[in-house]
Amino acid sequence: MDLKRSRITVTGGSGFLGVHVVGELRARGAADIFVPRKNDFDLVRREGCLRLFREARPEILIHLAAKVGGIGANLENPGTFFYENLMMGAQLLEEARIHGIAKFVTIGTVCAYPKFTRVPFREDDLWNGYPEETNAPYGIAKKALLVQGQAYRQQFGMNAIYLLPVNLYGPFDHFDPAVSHVIPALIKKFEDAIEAKAPVVEVWGTGNASREFLFVEDAARGIVEATEKYDAAEPVNLGAGFEITMRDLAELLRRLSGFGGDLRFDPSKPDGQPRRCLDTARAEAAFGFKARVSFEEGLKRTIEWYRNNQNSPR
Repeated sequence: MDLKRSRITVTGGSGFLGVHVVGELRARGAADIFVPRKNDFDLVRREGCLRLFREARPEILIHLAAKVGGIGANLENPGTFFYENLMMGAQLLEEARIHGIAKFVTIGTVCAYPKFTRVPFREDDLWNGYPEETNAPYGIAKKALLVQGQAYRQQFGMNAIYLLPVNLYGPFDHFDPAVSHVIPALIKKFEDAIEAKAPVVEVWGTGNASREFLFVEDAARGIVEATEKYDAAEPVNLGAGFEITMRDLAELLRRLSGFGGDLRFDPSKPDGQPRRCLDTARAEAAFGFKARVSFEEGLKRTIEWYRNNQNSPR
């Protein structure tokens, strides 16, 4: 795909991942980029999707918009997470088919993988079981879009691809405890504890679950490289190729933040999926993607960004 000469729409382009994807597109010479705002285009409704295609006339659409949140938000809003994510993606794909779009890029989720998946997660394992219960509605809704894109490719020859990024972190993340994921949630807890001179920070779960994390700028680069170069039905993992336990993550963030107090793990709160770590060989072979930013460097940059922007509107 020629990004410099294409009309590109990025749903969710003003969100956490979206601002980095739009920045990466611009860095590669893309000039005609449209970012629909939720107040103007309600993509959960068919009429909002139809109006988007009529007004923006995209040739490439990167679908990042999603209803997302951490374990708590998923537990409180399973119906909303399922419905809104399914309807946004399904209707955008259908309008893309009707309007003959050149390429559709769907961003899936690591939550689509079965709860108990051999590590590292390979794309071929995606259908080998039911997702972890706390975020299964979200994961299944996003996984349905993989099936839809593959079906449209088979029947209509549509260039629809599907990417599976692992847990992301970095500047512009959501630090609101009501919706944040583990890294921004812990960063905020440590910064608040330092300010309040609190002796203890509480961490959800046992600390035994493990996760893999990808710096958001690396994820954005992978998405844009796939948009340029990848055209196949198979889903592709985007990850950093390592895992860390929640206990070790909390200890690392305590050190990097400078918090001198203690950690208290709360086993009454859910751990979520026991382990997450992706096999990233397909992404490297298909379009040359490999993470560049080390985990500690990415955390330092995220903490610095939060300290400089915590009192500013996101």
